Amino acid sequence: MSITKKFLKTKPVCKVTFQLPPEEAGQAQSVSLCGDFNNWDPAANPMRRQKNGSFTLALDLPVGGTQRFRYLADGAWLNDAEADSYEYCAFAQADNSILEL
Repeated sequence: MSITKKFLKTKPVCKVTFQLPPEEAGQAQSVSLCGDFNNWDPAANPMRRQKNGSFTLALDLPVGGTQRFRYLADGAWLNDAEADSYEYCAFAQADNSILEL
């Protein structure tokens, strides 16, 4: 998994590119990025499948603070191995990936 951050000089946002590699996506037909930034709505940020089988999505997120997120691949929740940290969520009874901006 890969997360790329590009902080913009002209705005208080960071362009974050999320990538779920093919070995993590497996045979998934659809992957969504869910998190604090979209109220955990699976329909809000579907990721695009690339020719190599990975899924990618770029978002502009506000600078300052943290964002919790996970990938939803055909109904299975996945964390990002390259997240800045992880935090246990009692509701999901699992860790969430944390992105620090």
